[in-house]
Amino acid sequence: MAAIFQGVGAAAALSSSPSNSFDSKKFVSSPCRPFSVRKGASFAVVRSDGRVNLNPKGRRAQQLISNAVATKSDSAAASSSSKPGHELLLFEALQEGLEEEMERDLRVCVMGEDVGHYGGSYKVTKGLAKKFGDLRVLDTPIAENSFSGMGIGAAMTGLRPVVEGMNMGFLLLAFNQISNNCGMLHYTSGGQFTIPIVIRGPGGVGRQLGAEHSQRLESYFQSIPGIQMVACSTPYNAKGLMKAAIRSENPVILFEHVLLYNLKERIPDEDYICNLEEAEMVRPGEHVTILTYSRMRYHVMQAAKTLVNKGYDPEVIDIRSLKPFDLYTIGNSVKKTHRVLIVEECMRTGGIGASLIAAITENFNDYLDAPIMCLSSQDVPTPYAGTLEEVTVVQPAQIVTAVEQLCQ
Repeated sequence: MAAIFQGVGAAAALSSSPSNSFDSKKFVSSPCRPFSVRKGASFAVVRSDGRVNLNPKGRRAQQLISNAVATKSDSAAASSSSKPGHELLLFEALQEGLEEEMERDLRVCVMGEDVGHYGGSYKVTKGLAKKFGDLRVLDTPIAENSFSGMGIGAAMTGLRPVVEGMNMGFLLLAFNQISNNCGMLHYTSGGQFTIPIVIRGPGGVGRQLGAEHSQRLESYFQSIPGIQMVACSTPYNAKGLMKAAIRSENPVILFEHVLLYNLKERIPDEDYICNLEEAEMVRPGEHVTILTYSRMRYHVMQAAKTLVNKGYDPEVIDIRSLKPFDLYTIGNSVKKTHRVLIVEECMRTGGIGASLIAAITENFNDYLDAPIMCLSSQDVPTPYAGTLEEVTVVQPAQIVTAVEQLCQ
């Protein structure tokens, strides 16, 4: 295995130069374009023009995907089809970003279970092994602790590995490597090593995947010193965050939601990256700040439609950077609305919402006119039964009720 990375490292030396260094603070992402879906869908491909490719079977998908995305008028949807750029599904946007970075920098390599000629469990690495070869797209055994440690070691020697967990829940097997080595080696080595590694994979409550495949590990990893965490929610920011994470000198964990891979959006043809430390203003408003991320962004936007019809004007922020928080964007919103609602799919105890409450209370408590409210998943293993699974996750109706209570 050492010979493999020596071979990749030799090739990497041809392209490594100071121009490849990256400072995420110098880059600011453009706001993501809204997109829509019509009701009546099952397992849906959500298009930026409002149309949906349907599988006539599987009614659960209608509840979990299409009902969570705010609709647009037909005229606005039709105009989006004439915009420049190209349409991609979210998993295709991740793949495109990864491919572009592998072309740009020979030090970038991929490793994980089935990432090679199979193309990954959700096809994020589809076609990369054929294009870049088995040295740079390395299929590994089912041994998360081993290949995560191998990726960290590769990063220490100058490569930029992207480690895929087939499911984020499996990365619990690599927790020692990620916590004691990935996050701390830069400090414990006295700055002799940097660890430019990206750890990514699907997570979140899926469609009856059971408790072990429905993990939300944000709360597990947020306390590890030295690690950045981001969560993508659209094809645009999925590609931008992937590219920025690969270029970063810090170890970055990129959270992808299993139910968002088939969202479609038009993204620019030109090269771009997103700021790893910046939140996204999804909807400006005046009455209440709603902080959310990942799949819950669409539950919030569905609730926002109802709230607007009831006379409320919510401000919706996709925090996107789970560690560190973008307290500049969050703080400016709190100073304007004076009320905060946090909506997350993470568990309530020790989750991202709990950390957000602490950060807002410490920094902006004087601007609050009401206690912060947090809607989180219940502290129970995710049930396999579809009806029970849905009850454990925050739904749009609960968001509407919470905003009404906050604004009384």
